[in-house]
Amino acid sequence: MSATATRTAYRDALVARMATDPAAVCLDTDTGLFSGVDFGDAAARYLNLGIAEHTLMGVAAGMAASGWRPYVNTMAAFAGARALEAVKIDIAYNALPVRVMATHAGVSAGHLGPTHHALEDLAVMRALPNMTVVVPADADSTVALLAQVAELPGPAYVRLGRKPTPSLPDGAPPPVLGTIQRLRAGEEVVLVAAGPLPVLAALGAAEALAAEDGLDAGVLHAHTLKPFDAETLVAATGRARLVVTVEEHWPAGGLGSAVAEELAERAPRPLLRIAMPDRFVDVVGGQEHIVAENGITPAGVAARVRARLTATDLS
Repeated sequence: MSATATRTAYRDALVARMATDPAAVCLDTDTGLFSGVDFGDAAARYLNLGIAEHTLMGVAAGMAASGWRPYVNTMAAFAGARALEAVKIDIAYNALPVRVMATHAGVSAGHLGPTHHALEDLAVMRALPNMTVVVPADADSTVALLAQVAELPGPAYVRLGRKPTPSLPDGAPPPVLGTIQRLRAGEEVVLVAAGPLPVLAALGAAEALAAEDGLDAGVLHAHTLKPFDAETLVAATGRARLVVTVEEHWPAGGLGSAVAEELAERAPRPLLRIAMPDRFVDVVGGQEHIVAENGITPAGVAARVRARLTATDLS
């Protein structure tokens, strides 16, 4: 099983796209992900604005309104907070084709502390009209989804990690923007996950629940949080004793909220939401360490599911 960072996959895919799409421009904020020479003959369409995220979004909006297709690069903590007003007013309000490529999402910048954590970005971006919100779970899904995002007429927010994470298992259907991807069949307990480490935790938990508890556990990859694929969610959870969401985000506004909203309106089911605790992370450390400390591991997720099934009559 290979391991490549989703931001690395994005970098390579954008370099290739810049060579074939004369309208594509790369706007950077000292992320260190690119240098102009990466783009060869397209180097003039790479602009580094420095650490100026709000300005970045305004420039991108102006260029998009002039016919360019900007890909803007910044850390997720700044895209969803420092630059939010410009994302809302300049980009989303005008439905402009700007792709906000947000790296270091979740606690993947855990070594830099809470100022660089992004645990609210999905809630913020989901709330904006016209915005498509995408969370790839590995390098291959990043490349596949980016190709589809590139064709959108409006804006998109793409959440990327920092360090390499393992690929999803072979055999998964190709990811289709706006459609939930079924990674493992199972109807008794259905785990819905987004992001590299949560999806891997959900898959590992499902295997453990099947092998050790005899549960028919399925896994859905919800890589597109907006628009959300409610039809597949409802169809896949129709027989579920318990629906479980797993995400690297605070509880409010992310994947768990999206699933809760859709099920509450269409087909209520018992729901367990596994997310980062509703507090600032006061531990400085690596991403895997921080998410593991908060139970987002195969064993941690399986234990939460067993506890919920045991504590509640969900037959």
